[in-house]
Amino acid sequence: MKNDILKVRNIGISAHIDSGKTTLTERILYYTKRIHTIHDVKGKDGVGATMDSMELEKERGITITSAATFCEWQNHEINIIDTPGHVDFTIEVERSLRVLDSAVLVLCSVGGVQSQSITVDQQMKRYKVPCIAFVNKCDRSGANPFRVIRQLKEKLGHNAVTMQIPIGLEADFEGVADIVAMKAVYFDGEKGDDIRVEDIPESILPEALEKREELIDAASMFSDELMEAALEDSVTEEMLMSAIRKGTLTRALTPVFIGSAYKNKGVQPLLDGITNLMPCPSEVENRALDLDNNESELILSSEPKKPTVALAFKLEDGQYGQLTYIRVYQGNLAKGDTVINVRTGKKVKIGRLVRMHANQMEDIGKIPSGYIGALFGVDCASGDTFVAPGIRLTMTSMYVPEPVISLAIVPKDNKAEISMSRALNRFCKEDPTFKVFVSGETGDTIISGMGELHLEV
Repeated sequence: MKNDILKVRNIGISAHIDSGKTTLTERILYYTKRIHTIHDVKGKDGVGATMDSMELEKERGITITSAATFCEWQNHEINIIDTPGHVDFTIEVERSLRVLDSAVLVLCSVGGVQSQSITVDQQMKRYKVPCIAFVNKCDRSGANPFRVIRQLKEKLGHNAVTMQIPIGLEADFEGVADIVAMKAVYFDGEKGDDIRVEDIPESILPEALEKREELIDAASMFSDELMEAALEDSVTEEMLMSAIRKGTLTRALTPVFIGSAYKNKGVQPLLDGITNLMPCPSEVENRALDLDNNESELILSSEPKKPTVALAFKLEDGQYGQLTYIRVYQGNLAKGDTVINVRTGKKVKIGRLVRMHANQMEDIGKIPSGYIGALFGVDCASGDTFVAPGIRLTMTSMYVPEPVISLAIVPKDNKAEISMSRALNRFCKEDPTFKVFVSGETGDTIISGMGELHLEV
């Protein structure tokens, strides 16, 4: 584990239903050499995508829990939090956004900006998450990435800038033209492994130059150096990228990449975009509330020598007991440390630390600040903060939406009642939007949650 915080990216891939998010994640894992073959989401090969590790998800072809997984690209470590895209699971999305430093917004080049994209986008605004967009499925008929970019501006109010233009569209989609470097990029080989860089074809050169002008105009707002260079016509790639990065980090620009994950095109440039444009943990301001000081806000620093502050953002029942996903914001968390759970005031000794890859794990000795890992056998609820003894800080409590749908449930017999209450208890602990109560009028057990799909799960 290389500990260079500047080379760490914590990203979420958040998207509209079926815009191809899980397929994109799968390709990212493949190109970063984390998995060696590619499986499709609704597994025709009987395997299913690597991120959807729950059986239920394989059967339905949707993503439910945000599995945190880790990969490396160009010496950068990328932690991907796979967030659910259906409205019913908004608490999961909220929770993963607290933990991310940045996000990739995946949009379908045919469907464009849909209702859920708007919900997710409001959540990103609330947590000030910088993002880049990826317009996927450019190989489908009716694909029109420029319409999607226009919708990003009009419907979501993003200052969206085109980083690439497509070379051919729909069935003729061949590759992308990178308008920062002014090169055409093609993805050869059965799985798009061999990247071939050539000059931009004559037919789209005028369009590429025009889009490049627009990009420089938008980016020069963030760099005087670039503005001067633009007037003298001496813009370099580095200058342009650093200006775009400045704009992206303050959420004032949203760079847009295009491709087709299913056809293995455009994924590697997106990875370059993530490493070049997205913030590292020390560039993001994380605030905590100081309980000794009337909940006043404190800014955490990612110094490893400071006292530890970490947030448990997700619980799962693994085969070895409760698995707690955790993000360290300050200091580091090592095996054998004693930390305090701020909510309960109890001391917790850290036993086994692991780093997750969808559903396999590797053991590690410590989690430094800015990193994401998981703990075993620690009793806590999601949203709990762990701190070093001697300080009382809590990461801001998360905003929990009111449940929108309720159902009455009745167990078959006495034995079923015991196991039902056990299961419901676990759901309540894992998911704050899930509520259970006994109706005073009918004596039925009532459960309420964020939608039919949510309750069915």
